[in-house]
Amino acid sequence: MTVPALLRHPWTVFLGRRGLRLLVSLGLVLTASFAMIRLIPGDPVRAALGVDAAPDLVAARRHALGLDLPFLAQYRQYVGGLLHGDLGTSLVTGAPVAELVRTRLPATLEIAGLAFVAALAVALPGGLLAAVRTRDGRRPRTELAFTTVTAGLTGVPDFVLAAGLTALLAVGLQLFPVAGAAGAASLVLPVLALSLTPTAVLLRIVRVEALKVLDEDYLRTARSRRLSAARRYLRHAAPNMASAALTVAGSLLPALIAGTVLVEKVFAWPGIGAAMAQSVVAQDYPVVQAMVLVLGTTVLLAGLLVDVLLALLDPRSAIREM
Repeated sequence: MTVPALLRHPWTVFLGRRGLRLLVSLGLVLTASFAMIRLIPGDPVRAALGVDAAPDLVAARRHALGLDLPFLAQYRQYVGGLLHGDLGTSLVTGAPVAELVRTRLPATLEIAGLAFVAALAVALPGGLLAAVRTRDGRRPRTELAFTTVTAGLTGVPDFVLAAGLTALLAVGLQLFPVAGAAGAASLVLPVLALSLTPTAVLLRIVRVEALKVLDEDYLRTARSRRLSAARRYLRHAAPNMASAALTVAGSLLPALIAGTVLVEKVFAWPGIGAAMAQSVVAQDYPVVQAMVLVLGTTVLLAGLLVDVLLALLDPRSAIREM
Protein backbone atom coordinates (compact mmCIF):
# COMPACT_ATOMS: atom_id res chain seq x y z
CA MET A 1 0.00 0.00 0.00
CA THR A 2 1.41 3.40 -0.99
CA VAL A 3 1.85 6.19 1.53
CA PRO A 4 -1.01 8.37 0.12
CA ALA A 5 -3.32 5.36 0.16
CA LEU A 6 -2.28 4.53 3.71
CA LEU A 7 -3.01 8.11 4.81
CA ARG A 8 -6.50 7.87 3.29
CA HIS A 9 -7.22 4.47 4.80
CA PRO A 10 -10.32 4.54 7.06
CA TRP A 11 -8.38 3.23 10.06
CA THR A 12 -5.68 5.91 9.62
CA VAL A 13 -8.28 8.67 9.38
CA PHE A 14 -10.22 7.27 12.33
CA LEU A 15 -7.18 6.92 14.61
CA GLY A 16 -5.84 10.31 13.53
CA ARG A 17 -9.14 11.99 14.33
CA ARG A 18 -9.43 10.25 17.69
CA GLY A 19 -5.78 10.99 18.48
CA LEU A 20 -6.23 14.70 17.76
CA ARG A 21 -9.34 14.78 19.95
CA LEU A 22 -7.36 13.05 22.70
CA LEU A 23 -4.57 15.66 22.54
CA VAL A 24 -7.02 18.56 22.66
CA SER A 25 -8.85 16.99 25.59
CA LEU A 26 -5.56 16.38 27.43
CA GLY A 27 -4.68 20.04 26.95
CA LEU A 28 -8.01 21.10 28.44
CA VAL A 29 -7.61 18.72 31.39
CA LEU A 30 -4.07 19.97 32.00
CA THR A 31 -5.15 23.62 31.94
CA ALA A 32 -8.19 22.97 34.14
CA SER A 33 -6.17 21.00 36.69
CA PHE A 34 -3.67 23.86 36.90
CA ALA A 35 -6.23 26.66 37.12
CA MET A 36 -8.95 25.25 39.35
CA ILE A 37 -6.80 24.65 42.43
CA ARG A 38 -5.71 28.29 42.32
CA LEU A 39 -9.33 29.36 42.61
CA ILE A 40 -9.52 27.88 46.11
CA PRO A 41 -9.20 30.70 48.66
CA GLY A 42 -6.18 30.69 50.95
CA ASP A 43 -2.41 30.46 50.80
CA PRO A 44 -1.08 26.91 50.30
CA VAL A 45 2.39 27.83 51.54
CA ARG A 46 0.98 29.35 54.73
CA ALA A 47 -1.19 26.24 55.16
CA ALA A 48 1.85 23.99 54.73
CA LEU A 49 4.19 25.95 57.02
CA GLY A 50 1.59 26.79 59.66
CA VAL A 51 -0.15 29.98 60.66
CA ASP A 52 2.75 30.96 62.94
CA ALA A 53 5.41 30.79 60.21
CA ALA A 54 7.47 33.97 59.77
CA PRO A 55 6.47 36.13 56.78
CA ASP A 56 10.06 36.01 55.43
CA LEU A 57 10.00 32.20 55.50
CA VAL A 58 6.64 32.12 53.71
CA ALA A 59 7.87 34.57 51.06
CA ALA A 60 11.07 32.58 50.51
CA ARG A 61 9.11 29.37 50.15
CA ARG A 62 6.71 30.96 47.67
CA HIS A 63 9.65 32.24 45.64
CA ALA A 64 11.36 28.84 45.64
CA LEU A 65 8.17 27.19 44.35
CA GLY A 66 7.56 29.90 41.76
CA LEU A 67 4.21 30.82 43.29
CA ASP A 68 5.10 34.52 43.23
CA LEU A 69 5.29 34.47 39.43
CA PRO A 70 2.43 35.64 37.20
CA PHE A 71 -0.18 33.01 36.32
CA LEU A 72 1.01 32.44 32.75
CA ALA A 73 4.64 32.17 33.88
CA GLN A 74 3.63 29.54 36.44
CA TYR A 75 1.67 27.69 33.74
CA ARG A 76 4.66 27.65 31.36
CA GLN A 77 6.87 26.41 34.18
CA TYR A 78 4.35 23.67 35.03
CA VAL A 79 4.03 22.47 31.43
CA GLY A 80 7.81 22.52 31.01
CA GLY A 81 8.18 20.32 34.07
CA LEU A 82 5.57 17.87 32.76
CA LEU A 83 7.44 17.54 29.46
CA HIS A 84 10.48 16.42 31.46
CA GLY A 85 8.43 14.01 33.61
CA ASP A 86 8.39 16.31 36.65
CA LEU A 87 5.00 16.46 38.38
CA GLY A 88 6.33 18.76 41.08
CA THR A 89 6.96 18.39 44.79
CA SER A 90 4.37 18.14 47.55
CA LEU A 91 4.09 21.36 49.57
CA VAL A 92 3.18 19.36 52.67
CA THR A 93 5.56 16.40 52.65
CA GLY A 94 8.28 17.61 50.30
CA ALA A 95 8.14 14.26 48.45
CA PRO A 96 8.12 14.04 44.64
CA VAL A 97 4.55 13.89 43.37
CA ALA A 98 5.55 11.39 40.67
CA GLU A 99 6.48 8.89 43.39
CA LEU A 100 3.10 9.41 45.07
CA VAL A 101 1.33 8.74 41.76
CA ARG A 102 3.46 5.67 41.09
CA THR A 103 2.61 4.09 44.44
CA ARG A 104 -1.10 5.00 44.56
CA LEU A 105 -2.30 4.80 40.95
CA PRO A 106 -2.30 0.95 40.78
CA ALA A 107 -4.67 0.73 43.76
CA THR A 108 -7.15 3.11 42.11
CA LEU A 109 -6.94 1.37 38.74
CA GLU A 110 -7.48 -1.96 40.50
CA ILE A 111 -10.87 -1.11 42.02
CA ALA A 112 -12.00 1.02 39.05
CA GLY A 113 -11.08 -1.69 36.55
CA LEU A 114 -12.72 -4.44 38.57
CA ALA A 115 -15.86 -2.33 39.00
CA PHE A 116 -16.07 -1.71 35.24
CA VAL A 117 -15.60 -5.39 34.41
CA ALA A 118 -18.12 -6.42 37.08
CA ALA A 119 -20.71 -4.00 35.70
CA LEU A 120 -20.34 -5.43 32.19
CA ALA A 121 -20.24 -9.04 33.43
CA VAL A 122 -23.54 -8.61 35.31
CA ALA A 123 -25.38 -6.20 33.01
CA LEU A 124 -24.89 -7.97 29.67
CA PRO A 125 -26.34 -11.37 30.63
CA GLY A 126 -28.67 -9.87 33.25
CA GLY A 127 -30.25 -7.38 30.85
CA LEU A 128 -30.64 -10.04 28.17
CA LEU A 129 -32.25 -12.44 30.64
CA ALA A 130 -34.63 -9.73 31.86
CA ALA A 131 -35.64 -8.98 28.26
CA VAL A 132 -36.25 -12.65 27.47
CA ARG A 133 -38.42 -13.16 30.56
CA THR A 134 -40.47 -9.96 30.21
CA ARG A 135 -40.88 -9.56 26.43
CA ASP A 136 -44.40 -9.17 25.00
CA GLY A 137 -45.73 -8.11 28.40
CA ARG A 138 -45.00 -11.41 30.13
CA ARG A 139 -44.29 -11.58 33.87
CA PRO A 140 -45.35 -8.00 34.74
CA ARG A 141 -44.35 -8.48 38.37
CA THR A 142 -40.83 -9.44 37.34
CA GLU A 143 -40.65 -6.34 35.11
CA LEU A 144 -41.92 -4.12 37.92
CA ALA A 145 -39.36 -5.52 40.36
CA PHE A 146 -36.56 -5.12 37.80
CA THR A 147 -37.40 -1.50 36.96
CA THR A 148 -37.97 -0.55 40.61
CA VAL A 149 -34.67 -1.97 41.88
CA THR A 150 -32.55 -0.64 39.02
CA ALA A 151 -34.18 2.80 39.17
CA GLY A 152 -33.56 2.95 42.91
CA LEU A 153 -29.90 2.02 42.56
CA THR A 154 -29.27 4.63 39.85
CA GLY A 155 -30.32 7.38 42.25
CA VAL A 156 -28.08 6.43 45.18
CA PRO A 157 -24.69 8.23 45.38
CA ASP A 158 -21.54 6.11 45.62
CA PHE A 159 -20.61 7.32 49.10
CA VAL A 160 -24.09 6.43 50.41
CA LEU A 161 -23.74 2.95 48.95
CA ALA A 162 -20.27 2.70 50.48
CA ALA A 163 -21.56 3.67 53.92
CA GLY A 164 -24.52 1.30 53.66
CA LEU A 165 -22.38 -1.63 52.51
CA THR A 166 -19.96 -0.98 55.35
CA ALA A 167 -22.75 -0.92 57.94
CA LEU A 168 -24.43 -4.07 56.59
CA LEU A 169 -21.65 -6.36 55.35
CA ALA A 170 -18.62 -5.21 57.34
CA VAL A 171 -19.99 -4.04 60.69
CA GLY A 172 -23.29 -5.95 60.88
CA LEU A 173 -22.50 -9.31 59.29
CA GLN A 174 -18.70 -8.97 59.57
CA LEU A 175 -18.19 -10.65 56.19
CA PHE A 176 -15.53 -8.29 54.86
CA PRO A 177 -12.89 -5.90 56.27
CA VAL A 178 -14.19 -2.47 57.19
CA ALA A 179 -11.31 -0.58 55.57
CA GLY A 180 -7.80 -0.81 54.20
CA ALA A 181 -6.15 -3.04 51.62
CA ALA A 182 -5.68 -6.41 53.28
CA GLY A 183 -6.05 -8.97 50.53
CA ALA A 184 -8.76 -9.94 48.07
CA ALA A 185 -11.57 -9.71 50.64
CA SER A 186 -10.91 -5.98 51.11
CA LEU A 187 -11.62 -5.40 47.41
CA VAL A 188 -15.22 -6.57 47.61
CA LEU A 189 -16.86 -3.57 49.28
CA PRO A 190 -15.08 -0.80 47.28
CA VAL A 191 -15.78 -2.61 44.01
CA LEU A 192 -19.43 -3.14 44.98
CA ALA A 193 -19.84 0.52 45.95
CA LEU A 194 -18.38 1.65 42.63
CA SER A 195 -20.14 -0.87 40.38
CA LEU A 196 -23.72 -1.03 41.67
CA THR A 197 -24.93 2.23 40.09
CA PRO A 198 -23.34 1.72 36.64
CA THR A 199 -24.56 -1.89 36.70
CA ALA A 200 -28.13 -0.72 37.30
CA VAL A 201 -27.88 1.81 34.45
CA LEU A 202 -26.43 -0.78 32.07
CA LEU A 203 -29.04 -3.38 33.01
CA ARG A 204 -31.82 -1.01 31.97
CA ILE A 205 -30.09 -0.08 28.69
CA VAL A 206 -29.23 -3.69 27.80
CA ARG A 207 -32.79 -4.82 28.47
CA VAL A 208 -34.22 -2.14 26.17
CA GLU A 209 -31.72 -2.97 23.41
CA ALA A 210 -32.33 -6.70 23.84
CA LEU A 211 -36.09 -6.22 23.49
CA LYS A 212 -35.48 -4.49 20.15
CA VAL A 213 -33.15 -7.24 18.97
CA LEU A 214 -35.54 -10.02 19.99
CA ASP A 215 -38.15 -8.58 17.62
CA GLU A 216 -35.81 -8.57 14.62
CA ASP A 217 -36.55 -10.83 11.66
CA TYR A 218 -33.36 -12.85 12.00
CA LEU A 219 -34.36 -13.86 15.55
CA ARG A 220 -37.77 -14.95 14.29
CA THR A 221 -35.99 -16.98 11.60
CA ALA A 222 -33.74 -18.55 14.23
CA ARG A 223 -36.81 -19.52 16.28
CA SER A 224 -38.54 -20.97 13.22
CA ARG A 225 -35.46 -23.10 12.56
CA ARG A 226 -35.81 -24.39 16.12
CA LEU A 227 -32.32 -23.35 17.17
CA SER A 228 -31.62 -23.81 20.86
CA ALA A 229 -32.29 -20.87 23.17
CA ALA A 230 -28.61 -20.60 24.08
CA ARG A 231 -27.60 -20.40 20.42
CA ARG A 232 -30.32 -17.86 19.56
CA TYR A 233 -29.52 -15.54 22.42
CA LEU A 234 -25.75 -15.91 22.75
CA ARG A 235 -24.82 -16.16 19.08
CA HIS A 236 -27.41 -13.91 17.46
CA ALA A 237 -28.86 -11.53 20.07
CA ALA A 238 -25.89 -10.78 22.34
CA PRO A 239 -23.44 -9.50 19.66
CA ASN A 240 -26.06 -7.12 18.24
CA MET A 241 -26.73 -5.42 21.57
CA ALA A 242 -23.08 -5.36 22.71
CA SER A 243 -22.27 -2.11 20.88
CA ALA A 244 -25.01 -0.13 22.61
CA ALA A 245 -24.00 -1.54 26.00
CA LEU A 246 -20.34 -0.73 25.40
CA THR A 247 -21.21 2.82 24.30
CA VAL A 248 -23.16 3.44 27.50
CA ALA A 249 -20.44 1.79 29.58
CA GLY A 250 -17.87 4.14 28.05
CA SER A 251 -19.99 7.16 28.95
CA LEU A 252 -20.19 5.91 32.56
CA LEU A 253 -16.42 5.66 32.94
CA PRO A 254 -15.82 9.30 34.00
CA ALA A 255 -18.39 9.05 36.79
CA LEU A 256 -17.03 5.66 37.86
CA ILE A 257 -13.44 6.91 38.12
CA ALA A 258 -14.53 10.14 39.80
CA GLY A 259 -16.43 8.02 42.32
CA THR A 260 -13.16 6.46 43.48
CA VAL A 261 -12.35 9.71 45.34
CA LEU A 262 -15.19 9.31 47.86
CA VAL A 263 -15.19 5.51 47.91
CA GLU A 264 -11.47 5.39 48.69
CA LYS A 265 -12.04 7.90 51.48
CA VAL A 266 -14.81 5.77 53.02
CA PHE A 267 -12.82 2.53 52.87
CA ALA A 268 -9.38 4.07 53.57
CA TRP A 269 -8.24 2.61 50.27
CA PRO A 270 -4.64 3.63 49.45
CA GLY A 271 -5.35 5.08 46.02
CA ILE A 272 -5.13 8.38 44.22
CA GLY A 273 -8.65 9.43 45.18
CA ALA A 274 -7.96 9.39 48.92
CA ALA A 275 -4.69 11.27 48.42
CA MET A 276 -6.43 13.91 46.31
CA ALA A 277 -9.16 14.46 48.91
CA GLN A 278 -6.52 15.06 51.57
CA SER A 279 -4.50 17.33 49.30
CA VAL A 280 -7.50 19.53 48.46
CA VAL A 281 -8.02 20.22 52.15
CA ALA A 282 -4.30 20.97 52.61
CA GLN A 283 -4.21 23.09 49.41
CA ASP A 284 -1.30 21.04 48.16
CA TYR A 285 -1.20 22.44 44.61
CA PRO A 286 1.22 20.01 42.95
CA VAL A 287 -0.47 16.88 44.32
CA VAL A 288 -4.00 17.96 43.36
CA GLN A 289 -2.86 19.04 39.90
CA ALA A 290 -1.14 15.72 39.29
CA MET A 291 -4.03 13.63 40.60
CA VAL A 292 -6.62 15.45 38.46
CA LEU A 293 -4.35 15.17 35.44
CA VAL A 294 -3.74 11.45 35.97
CA LEU A 295 -7.40 10.62 36.56
CA GLY A 296 -8.46 12.74 33.59
CA THR A 297 -5.88 11.09 31.35
CA THR A 298 -7.06 7.67 32.51
CA VAL A 299 -10.65 8.52 31.57
CA LEU A 300 -9.61 9.83 28.15
CA LEU A 301 -7.46 6.80 27.35
CA ALA A 302 -10.23 4.45 28.44
CA GLY A 303 -12.66 6.36 26.23
CA LEU A 304 -10.27 6.01 23.28
CA LEU A 305 -10.08 2.27 23.90
CA VAL A 306 -13.89 2.03 23.94
CA ASP A 307 -14.06 3.94 20.63
CA VAL A 308 -11.61 1.51 19.03
CA LEU A 309 -13.53 -1.50 20.36
CA LEU A 310 -16.79 -0.08 19.02
CA ALA A 311 -15.18 0.44 15.61
CA LEU A 312 -14.13 -3.21 15.64
CA LEU A 313 -17.46 -4.57 16.86
CA ASP A 314 -19.97 -2.43 14.99
CA PRO A 315 -19.95 -2.73 11.17
CA ARG A 316 -22.28 0.29 11.00
CA SER A 317 -19.79 2.63 12.67
CA ALA A 318 -18.22 5.57 10.87
CA ILE A 319 -14.94 3.77 10.30
CA ARG A 320 -16.68 1.10 8.25
CA GLU A 321 -18.67 3.61 6.20
CA MET A 322 -15.72 5.72 5.08
